[in-house]
Amino acid sequence: MNNSTTSKKLAHLCTVFLSTALLIQCKPETKAVAKTVINETILTAPEGFSVAEIGKDLGAVRHLAVAKNGDIYANRSVLKDSAAVIVLKDTDNNGTIDEQQQFSKLPGTGILATDDYIYTSSNTAVFRYRLNENHEIIDTDTPEKLVDGLIDMGIDNAKPFTIDNDNNLYVTIGSWNDACRDGDAGMLPCAILDSAGGIWKFKADKLNQTFADGSIYATGLKNSVGIDWNFKTNSLFATDHGRGGLHNFYPDVFTKKQDAELPAETLYELKEGDNAGWPKTYYDHFKNKRMLAPEYGGDGEQVAEEDYINPVAAFPAHLAPNDILFYTGDMFPDKYKNGAFIAFHNQSAELKKGFFIAFVPFKDGKPNGEWEIFLDNFAGFDLANPSEETLKHRPCGLAQGPDGALYVCDDFGGSIFKVTY
Repeated sequence: MNNSTTSKKLAHLCTVFLSTALLIQCKPETKAVAKTVINETILTAPEGFSVAEIGKDLGAVRHLAVAKNGDIYANRSVLKDSAAVIVLKDTDNNGTIDEQQQFSKLPGTGILATDDYIYTSSNTAVFRYRLNENHEIIDTDTPEKLVDGLIDMGIDNAKPFTIDNDNNLYVTIGSWNDACRDGDAGMLPCAILDSAGGIWKFKADKLNQTFADGSIYATGLKNSVGIDWNFKTNSLFATDHGRGGLHNFYPDVFTKKQDAELPAETLYELKEGDNAGWPKTYYDHFKNKRMLAPEYGGDGEQVAEEDYINPVAAFPAHLAPNDILFYTGDMFPDKYKNGAFIAFHNQSAELKKGFFIAFVPFKDGKPNGEWEIFLDNFAGFDLANPSEETLKHRPCGLAQGPDGALYVCDDFGGSIFKVTY
């Protein structure tokens, strides 16, 4: 090969190399699409989350469910417009609620959506409504009755529920007596535990059951308004309201500060036959111990000797956990996957905060790390520096949409909020 031919080939190679290099340099960079965050509500959320008030002035909306078609159902504890259940619909799928429907004359708390049914509860019974192929209720006027005859004494009488993969129906029956107290003494044994103060198991596919057809699944729970079946762990989880009156009934044993900060609100993973210790014990989240209640000889220092289960998580007193939801969607960041959202319906003197949605991270089916406040400022003012402002909202119910959005309802202001990421 002569020098001229070699030079030409080298020149061609250089031209190709330079052209390729220029193409690489000139190739436009791929930029991340900016996320549009919209929050025109009073609520505060973590960075990246949008919050919308999709329903307002809806009445005492307690628990929520979202059907596979995106229809949002809320059960009310008090009738509004002569109806207990309200449905919000986005009929044209543009992201805006454009239709409302109402039905049922039996107010309550619990509500749940499956592929085939919408389940609801009154304060004494559980019902179901069959859905058609479009996931709409076929007949709102004639629900099927699953269970009736659950005790209702007018106090802590909500009947929240959940259903597992085997058509078992779990129903909370709360106690109407704060500490199973007869005067200043605790009942021994506590006669209430035969019909309340726990979670009962029925069948979700059997009609016209009575209280006698059920069995006690877990006892020693004062009032588990938050109840959810965790399909990841295949187990039942429930929050529980702690008792009160420590200083009022036992001023020589408990200070006012202790009364305001004890006992803990609790979260349990429950197996059949478990006993969470109410009313004989309470859980102290400062000591991380189960304590003997004063009605049964406790002095604030005496640890309970009997073998009751301990909570998997404990929270400051009087926050009133009213719902729990295990997040299984793909919309939120990975840290939220399979973790638990909890709706707290009251406030804590210890935290000087309240009326918020908390998040409890989970790993391998167990709480992992510190819980955090996820959605805050439902009250509408700083609880650490109370003003004359009127309380705006009290979060109560939680639900997850088919797309992974989180819904929260408020039984005080009557709003429903949608949280997206």
